[in-house]
Amino acid sequence: MDKAADRVRRRAAVEGSGRVLSGALRPGMRQKLERLAAAAAEGEADHYGDGVVRELELRVAELLGMPDAAFFPTGTMAQQVALRSWAGRTGNPVVALHPLAHPEVHERGALQSVSGLRTVHPTRSPRTPTAEEVRDFEEPFGTLMLELPLRDAGFVLPTWDELTAVVEAARERDAVVHLDGARLWECTPHFGRSLPEIAGLADSVYVSFYKSLEGLSGAVLASSADLIGEAKAWRHRYGGMLFEQFPAVLAAQAGLDTELPRLPSYVAHAGPVARALREGLAAAGLAGVRIHPEQPHTHQFQLWLPYPAEALDEASVRQAEQTKVSLFGRGRFQEPGLPGLSMTEVTVGASALEWTEDDVRAAAADFARCLTECTGSTESATG
Repeated sequence: MDKAADRVRRRAAVEGSGRVLSGALRPGMRQKLERLAAAAAEGEADHYGDGVVRELELRVAELLGMPDAAFFPTGTMAQQVALRSWAGRTGNPVVALHPLAHPEVHERGALQSVSGLRTVHPTRSPRTPTAEEVRDFEEPFGTLMLELPLRDAGFVLPTWDELTAVVEAARERDAVVHLDGARLWECTPHFGRSLPEIAGLADSVYVSFYKSLEGLSGAVLASSADLIGEAKAWRHRYGGMLFEQFPAVLAAQAGLDTELPRLPSYVAHAGPVARALREGLAAAGLAGVRIHPEQPHTHQFQLWLPYPAEALDEASVRQAEQTKVSLFGRGRFQEPGLPGLSMTEVTVGASALEWTEDDVRAAAADFARCLTECTGSTESATG
């Protein structure tokens, strides 16, 4: 089956399911437009960053406890602008960050090729660097960038004491600290701290609207008033000064109104879901089931299984088609390293709150049955 046909089949299977555990099925264009129309107030649309755009900037600055903020069409642009601005102010174009951080993995080398920056890695371990690794790093850097949570390592977070220590270590080296907070919104339960307390550790922070908050697009960079003034100048140079942006802004405001207050409940439910998923798959005879982190730090985590990704994806679609229940929604398995060792990301959102642990275990058993149909056995690819 070609990729286009596979996407159509998968979407139809998930849309036809009465229950979906992981992730939310993206609404269609008509539904999105209806939501935007319901959220829109009377008045003029924005023009080049005024009106509702400025209202959102000020709202997010207040939520994060920062003096000012700037709206960007993408997080990639926001972070490039922040990091090049800090490079100019510190006189050092070197950015210390994790090799699994978003700019290193998902932006085609934009920091180097577009912004002229150079990156170094205080650690290669799949976690936030320690204070010792930052303090003892062998060459100077102007900015330390911390991704919270570190998505490609499993949505992992340090402890609060570890985070404050690594920030202090950067300060000792006269480096500024920038937070990649694309998913910062859901970090408060893990740290036991408010958004202003977390953001207040850094000199600048970026947050996203289309991930956990289910917006259309867009991001905000928050920092001091003078840094934001410079950032807005660079935003114009980078092509981010759009004529009208009210659809993305309205969706972002709706996400702050509705999804942000719900995120703690998603995080709280992720632990029971992860436990039931691991227990249900293992009880059904699947070998080598691993949840990472074992106790999720946010409402997202990784599920690892020693089976080919193609077989796991087929089992996922078959389960939705046969039982009208979908464990993984439109999420796919991938084989990041060894062939036959596959991983998928599980997101516990609004739809998952309806699932009890027994529901998850029962669906896990059905998934294992479908995997047996695909492979002829529940023995792992490595077993």
